[in-house]
Amino acid sequence: MKNKLLFTKKFAPAKGDRGKNSFHVDRPGFVKKIVLALIAVFFINSPMVFAAEKKLTLMLDWFPNVDHLPIYVARDMGYFAAKGVKIKIISPSATSDGLKLAASGNVDMSVSYEPQTIIAASHGLDVKVVGQLVNHPLTTLLFLDKKGINTPKDLIGKKIGYTVPGLMDLMLKAFAEINGIDRYSPVNVGFTIVPSLVSGKVDAIMGPFKTYETVELSQRGYHPKFFELEKYGIPDYEELVFISGKKTIKEKPVAVQAFCSSVKLAVAFTKKNPAKALKMYLKDVPEADKKTESQAFDLTLPYYAGGKKIDPAAWQKFADFALKYKIIKNHVNVNKIIHKW
Repeated sequence: MKNKLLFTKKFAPAKGDRGKNSFHVDRPGFVKKIVLALIAVFFINSPMVFAAEKKLTLMLDWFPNVDHLPIYVARDMGYFAAKGVKIKIISPSATSDGLKLAASGNVDMSVSYEPQTIIAASHGLDVKVVGQLVNHPLTTLLFLDKKGINTPKDLIGKKIGYTVPGLMDLMLKAFAEINGIDRYSPVNVGFTIVPSLVSGKVDAIMGPFKTYETVELSQRGYHPKFFELEKYGIPDYEELVFISGKKTIKEKPVAVQAFCSSVKLAVAFTKKNPAKALKMYLKDVPEADKKTESQAFDLTLPYYAGGKKIDPAAWQKFADFALKYKIIKNHVNVNKIIHKW
């Protein structure tokens, strides 16, 4: 996207205006100064043009995967560059790193989860939600077929794993309370999801995505099943969002907004041109397993956030739910953490 400044203007004194009290214009020099001044004002005030390229550091929530595909598409399609933004993408050592580093200003932005963001806000972390990436839950309670699990109550007395301590163990506790699972043994499996299930270390796991680990299990000849959280008492929420701290929003507001609008353009492109978008992503992330990522992409495509705005009422509903089921200890007013552009 390019901005063009097009104008034609002639400055000349009217005939007979060079009397004693007239203002004499040195036309060539005057016009040149006016033109330069107008161009300077345009470049300073235009939201689409930067005096210098703005660099943003983005920390992902995990290793690069198809959940992040629109970010790579935005970069490859030149959407970021067109708005004067250069993105550096880095992976965390733990899923909570991005939130902490964005809040402190050590990275400009991070990919995070709505539940994790609300938990962080309840602890007083200075975070702002600036955009969306995936606007419905992908998280499930995953298990294997033919294990005698047909309803949540079939998990009574079972070993149930969870992936992210401080988040998924709390979500599991809420899910269990809502669905009458009064006895179970929680096990931290981290991200050894597939091995933990197939080895029988646990009977089910809270935290895997219905668009990712299900693909891995199917490729290995297993038949995954899962409970979708939003269908079993947990409010609908945004799986992946973009987070910034106050420092970044204060110092780089135009760049952050340009980033978010560029991702929206990339989502629109991806939904219209899925094969091209996937090809770009696989080129950018050559270490990705092409077969797994391609199948995961097909499942993820409907969940990418489009033009829909962040809904404060829906966020507040989840925050109130989190307080009720002790996922958080302090009330969170989501209007204080959702940045209004």
